[in-house]
Amino acid sequence: MNEWLTRQADALGVGPLTEADQTTLLDLARIAAHESGDRTNAPLLCYLLGRAGGELDALAEIVRSTS
Repeated sequence: MNEWLTRQADALGVGPLTEADQTTLLDLARIAAHESGDRTNAPLLCYLLGRAGGELDALAEIVRSTS
């Protein structure tokens, strides 16, 4: 995770993103942007994932199965 994201994670009181989490989130953002036909869905999906909480891999599987 780059320095800027690390500062944001610290400020928000959450742990840093792992390499695996970064890869998963970027893949889900790609799916949201391309499969929905609207690029603005990428950050909105990431927000929904954060609100959902829980295990990112399990949430990713839900997104992939409904896309």
